[in-house]
Amino acid sequence: MSKTLICGGLVIDGTGRAAFPADVLVDGDRIADVIECDESGRAALRRGHADSEIDASGCLVTPGFIDSHAHSDAYLLIEPDAPSKLSQGITTEINGQCGGSVAPRYGAARLSSDWASMTYPGGDGTPGPTWRSMAEYRALLDQVRPAINTVQFVGHNTLRSSVIGYDPVRATPETLREMENLLARELDDGGWGLTTGLIYQPGKYSDAAEVTSLARVAAAHGGFYATHMRSEGDAIIEAIDEVLDLVRATGIRAEISHLKTSGKRNWGKIDDVLAKIERAIDAGELLGSDRYPYCAAGTDLDVVFPDWAGEGGVVAEIKRLADPATRARIAAEIDAQDRDWSTVMIGGTWSEETSQCSGQRINELVLRWRATGPATPGTLICDILSADACRTGAFFFGMSEDNLQKIFSRPWIVPCSDASLRAPWGPLGKDHPHPRAYGTMPRFFRMLTGRVEGHACICSREEAIKRMTSVPAERFGIRDRGVIRPGAYGDITVWNEDTFRETATYTSPHSFCEGVEAVMVNGSVSYRSGKFTGNRSGRFLER
Repeated sequence: MSKTLICGGLVIDGTGRAAFPADVLVDGDRIADVIECDESGRAALRRGHADSEIDASGCLVTPGFIDSHAHSDAYLLIEPDAPSKLSQGITTEINGQCGGSVAPRYGAARLSSDWASMTYPGGDGTPGPTWRSMAEYRALLDQVRPAINTVQFVGHNTLRSSVIGYDPVRATPETLREMENLLARELDDGGWGLTTGLIYQPGKYSDAAEVTSLARVAAAHGGFYATHMRSEGDAIIEAIDEVLDLVRATGIRAEISHLKTSGKRNWGKIDDVLAKIERAIDAGELLGSDRYPYCAAGTDLDVVFPDWAGEGGVVAEIKRLADPATRARIAAEIDAQDRDWSTVMIGGTWSEETSQCSGQRINELVLRWRATGPATPGTLICDILSADACRTGAFFFGMSEDNLQKIFSRPWIVPCSDASLRAPWGPLGKDHPHPRAYGTMPRFFRMLTGRVEGHACICSREEAIKRMTSVPAERFGIRDRGVIRPGAYGDITVWNEDTFRETATYTSPHSFCEGVEAVMVNGSVSYRSGKFTGNRSGRFLER
């Protein structure tokens, strides 16, 4: 087993302790020693005590960052170097979020549209997944050897569509029992717990009793619960109450995903929302929450469809758009929405016809379309979704910078990207992702430490790094990670705090952040001096 010495750097160990000069010795996949400098500034161990060295002069040496809410499950099989994540110092992701996971996938269950269009290992070269169960996914992940660690949750939407499909129906006692049994099996095969995405199909058709029953199964297996709540806007208070009722009924440890108050008319609710969550945390009912450091959400454009038009998922949506009368009705109901279309930007597109729309706002596109004929937001959106087979992504600028500052001021908020990994090349380079895929960690750090214009300093660099490392590790029970100490795993990021910054934007998102010098995952140097080394030692983590 090889030894690596990280020398000359300033260690911030993830516990909140003040920075201190020290060398870090990594032996195999674990940290063997942390050797603090003496009064002369020299550490007891220096040259000749390792097989290789990383000169960390002028840099911080911290635990690898933990992305508390990510969506890279499937893409780890396509780009195992995890470029957009590794390059910003992320060494562990918590995946399977918002109710959508890679497994289980039976019956009518489909992967999300961006995942489903890709070609995966283990198949015949045609697009689409090549696994069904968590165990089969793990076997493929072992074959490709990802560069980062993954914690894998089981998504309620994936589970429900495997058993019931996408129809707007309640679960029967029989189908609920089948979901419970399937969930139990996936948890036994490595699932970390249950997530929900209760604004998405088919999870939106479930009642609170169904979700509570499944959470009870997860709790019995020692699992966690993370939820994209039923509302993040008009009914956000009621949605939090639903989460708290579930926790009280099951005893499960729960996290509210990507906390926000969506829509300008809801911005004023932030103080009540924060107070309610803090009371629940103080009572031991919630673990906390996470948030990305941007004020635009990123999801599928078809979320603007009226409920009836989205029933049955993508396949049914495509059929409805193909019928002129139904398409006209959908467009009319979209136009009737109380929405400022300057706050909606097209993200990833999937056809030559729509490619020029990426990075453009709906109101701008409508004016351009009107130059060649009648157009409204509704007809434009139907045209784009029809051309893209309902796979178009979008960014929704519906959040407040002031509220984001308030959210980040709470010590129980940890960073998340809410994004799949990306790469500027290969099959993932054709997409137009949210900039959070590349820039979450530097932007979070800079916001908390007052380095982003308009954001006051919230905390010290040590506290910010603690929230990027040991806090999510402890919250989700990720053992021996998120700290630099002897015996912990060798997940380490070496970076320059003065140059650490995001470069990705909404219009030009495929851009790596700056300031990261080296990243180790389980003792292997996977990223160094702007290059991906090909040393991939990430793992599927187990509770």
